[in-house]
Amino acid sequence: MELIESDKSLAGILRPFKKFMVTSGIMDTDQVVFYGCPGTCTPFVELLAYATRDLPFTYVFVPRLDEEKARIVKEIPHVGMQVTDARPEPFDPKVVVIMGGLAMPNEPVSAEMVQETIGGYDAKVVGVCFMDMFNRAGWPDTIDFDLMINARIDPVDVFKKA
Repeated sequence: MELIESDKSLAGILRPFKKFMVTSGIMDTDQVVFYGCPGTCTPFVELLAYATRDLPFTYVFVPRLDEEKARIVKEIPHVGMQVTDARPEPFDPKVVVIMGGLAMPNEPVSAEMVQETIGGYDAKVVGVCFMDMFNRAGWPDTIDFDLMINARIDPVDVFKKA
């Protein structure tokens, strides 16, 4: 893959994601489906959906690869984007977003499993990870990402009252 830009902070993740979504060619009400780890990826899914909340898409979160447990992500006034109990009907992703938590060594998910899950959809594929997780796990060899966002958390400073 070719490096197209480099930035910092949350804006460095959210702006390229939104730019891709605006220029992706998907239509109003098309589904953007996020696959990620329950708990740890969920806040990032909600943040990415929040950054694109003004776009007319339906957002869906799938825990790991279990599409039976897919849930709609909606804007809650004065709160932000939240995963709801509502199920998407029908399930038809036009953009698939793979979260990097799935590539962590302790997750029971492989790149081949992801490719098998998403391979039947006519969808653009986006990857969002931290600390080079997709490359470290070798996922770009199996998954043909249209866009991959790799954020770095470096350094993380923690302070405590003396």
